[in-house]
Amino acid sequence: MRARGRVLVQLRERAMTEIQQKAKKILEAEAAAIQAVRLNSAFDDAIRAIEACRGKIIITGMGKAGFTAQRFAAVLCSTGTPAVFVHPGEAAHGDLGVIGSEDCLFAFSTSGKTREVIEMVELSRHLGPHKVVAITSHPESELRLVSDIIIDMGAITEPCPLGLTPTASIAVMSAIADALALVVMERRNFSRKDYGLRHHGGYLGARARLDNT
Repeated sequence: MRARGRVLVQLRERAMTEIQQKAKKILEAEAAAIQAVRLNSAFDDAIRAIEACRGKIIITGMGKAGFTAQRFAAVLCSTGTPAVFVHPGEAAHGDLGVIGSEDCLFAFSTSGKTREVIEMVELSRHLGPHKVVAITSHPESELRLVSDIIIDMGAITEPCPLGLTPTASIAVMSAIADALALVVMERRNFSRKDYGLRHHGGYLGARARLDNT
């Protein structure tokens, strides 16, 4: 039976075009990177930091990690946790002032060495965020040294043929952000009605209203 199964797999692979095979390998590599994430007490601590936050969740990141950080802020807002994305470059020109002593800061950086992000975290301490949570990968990350809680993405191999484009890293970062948002959402007993109040437009808003009529 195993031999027959291998033959069927080989036949299916032969039926795929070269383009499809390359795409499949990329999807498998990114899925494997997500599956390889090892959660520990830091994830629990990050959840509790969000729940204990009496202010806003401030989220920052640069480049592709910054786009993921913006998405995390959007998901948090729509699921009952007020959040604001602050670009680290703009933070240096006054936007840092949005941070208050009751806020919690999440910093996204795969390398943990991005100068603008490190600088923003260090200088935010003068404004007193309650906790700083880092989501990073590299073990020698400077971001680890200036943060209270570190969610480790683990060592990630990029499927990019150059080994440079951080697609797997961003997939892992995004998945961790989703896990944080949805766990908090569930622990707060966030309802469809609550969702509809924050998402009144589009297909999802219509669904939320329909389910509560």
